[in-house]
Amino acid sequence: MANRLSESTSPYLRQHADNPVHWQEWSPEALAEAASRDVPILLSIGYAACHWCHVMAHESFESDDVAAVLNDGFVCIKVDREERPDLDAVYMNATVALTGQGGWPMTCFLTPDGRPFFCGTYYPKLGFLQLLDAVAETWRDRRDEVERASDQIATELRKMSAGLPGGGSPVGPELCNHAVAAVLNDEDADRGGFFNNQSGAPKFPPSALLEGLLRHHERTGSVAALTAVQRTCSAMARGGIYDQLAGGFARYSVDPHWVVPHFEKMLYDNALLLRAYAHLARRTGDPLARRVADETAAFILSDLGAGGMFTSSLDADAGGREGLTYVWMPDELRSVLGDDDGAWAASLFGVTARGTFEHGASVLQLHRDPDDDSRFASVRAALSAARAKRPQPARDDKVVTAWNGLAITALAEAAIALDRPEYLSAATDCASRMLNLHMVGGRLRRASLGGRVGESAAILEDHAALATALLTLYQLTGTGLAEAVGLLDTALEHFADPEQPGRWFDTADDAEQLMVRPADPIDGATPSGASLIAEALQAAGYLTGSQRYVDAAQATLSSATPILARAARSGGHWLAVAEAQVRGPIQIAVAAEPSSELLAAARRMAPGGAVVIGGAVDSAELLKGRDRVDGADAAYVCRGTVCDLPVTTAEELAVSLGGELRDGGSGAV
Repeated sequence: MANRLSESTSPYLRQHADNPVHWQEWSPEALAEAASRDVPILLSIGYAACHWCHVMAHESFESDDVAAVLNDGFVCIKVDREERPDLDAVYMNATVALTGQGGWPMTCFLTPDGRPFFCGTYYPKLGFLQLLDAVAETWRDRRDEVERASDQIATELRKMSAGLPGGGSPVGPELCNHAVAAVLNDEDADRGGFFNNQSGAPKFPPSALLEGLLRHHERTGSVAALTAVQRTCSAMARGGIYDQLAGGFARYSVDPHWVVPHFEKMLYDNALLLRAYAHLARRTGDPLARRVADETAAFILSDLGAGGMFTSSLDADAGGREGLTYVWMPDELRSVLGDDDGAWAASLFGVTARGTFEHGASVLQLHRDPDDDSRFASVRAALSAARAKRPQPARDDKVVTAWNGLAITALAEAAIALDRPEYLSAATDCASRMLNLHMVGGRLRRASLGGRVGESAAILEDHAALATALLTLYQLTGTGLAEAVGLLDTALEHFADPEQPGRWFDTADDAEQLMVRPADPIDGATPSGASLIAEALQAAGYLTGSQRYVDAAQATLSSATPILARAARSGGHWLAVAEAQVRGPIQIAVAAEPSSELLAAARRMAPGGAVVIGGAVDSAELLKGRDRVDGADAAYVCRGTVCDLPVTTAEELAVSLGGELRDGGSGAV
């Protein structure tokens, strides 16, 4: 026996390749070994940027005495939750059901056939050793109790995996209005964001929810919805959760004021927030939103870019300490900047002798708008250069399909919102590389590392996010439609529940069969696979003219009415897709050359979720029979199956879209 992680395609698993623990990856062979040895499985699930995963590794998994106990009495399996979200979903549900809470590292004890009988999260070394002894004793002397407990847990998990049923009422304006009212009722109007509990912390960026609220504002002119978005976006952009020097957002804030982040930076957070900030900048012209969108895009391209695709995350730790790269003391500012600029920067960024973090250090915030832009730029450049000499956080170089799909969509939309064609070029290049590497034998894979694709099959969110990305690119470049349709057809064949239209499983019907088949429709840190596939199907229905996709999108949205009716905060992306649906969805076909000013105006004015196609008559489904009018470029606006008369000026187009979409205006009706 030996540790078998050195050849893994997961950087997280490779972090544990030198442990004295005889780790294996999840496989039928590992389960069979547990059965032949008649020992339980220790399943440890985490991810590369996880601070407490590192702590437990240093305390326990690098310890020879802990390893001796583990190797003697257990088959030890390590799982990267980002590479195997299906396993993470199953055993996280078990952990939450047994303990009332979840998190990473996740620590589960299983029977050799994969049924959990005890679960938890982080354990300090002494407590972990005591737990191992107790589990081994129970397995040896009270096996009947283990079997009863694991059977009961497995039964409950199967009930939980039923997810939402298919069917349901079609979404309508009243449901969206109700969902938004419920969301706004939970807003933290003093500090931005939304309350998670009485303390208001920890606070996570409500990424998909911001997009849903923006679309609601575009449909209704709601000042309250727009104000909530602006307040939250401003608070996050000025807080320590945002990297005031290099751009990009940390995973969450440990306090209700957005001051002290959990320092890991994830691709999915930054992709979703780029989309929201770019949309806000396009709709309102807000300079802070525009700057943050630009800097977040630059962070994705520079810090997470690799070979044209985007890697997963930056670690929370550097040099063995959390946040070491990012925090400052007043004397450090003076040392880099001199007394005058050092004092100015300390006041601007909220760096004090008392500090906001550990040991008197401060996380940089933006306490006010700088009164001198050139001085602001010079100070940031100097501090960035000094920070680059510090220990830097490790990067998880794993390339995840779904998160790259989110990034492609965000970069393409930011290219329009910020007039940055280089973002569109980067998005197009990423999509091409993803298809070339992650499509194997006609089927999509979940992840790759260093140009080598992993064995894990893609799940629903991978198909959906990449399909939406390709459909977004198709509207801007004319390429990617066939590949997007292929992904949607695969999803409909292998992930849709054939007995309940509108219900989706997160894993394919021909994927590895786990204890339960995950089917979670709730939006979390990332949108659920089901809400993402609803978005992709909605766009594809009108871009292809296929009623099959239109019907599937509507059935999928109908299945989510309970979420929007009773738990709207858990349905941010569902709200975004529903808002687009009840508005039409809007389609804009512009008979014009690619350089047309009318086409550019249509892309700027289009509300979130609208589809926009430009070109010659009959060059695309939406342009069939639609030509220029009396030699002038013409825009045709449709809502569902109802179309307006063509218009030939940007002013007429604004009127056709409802008047509230004035370029650079407030958006209020």
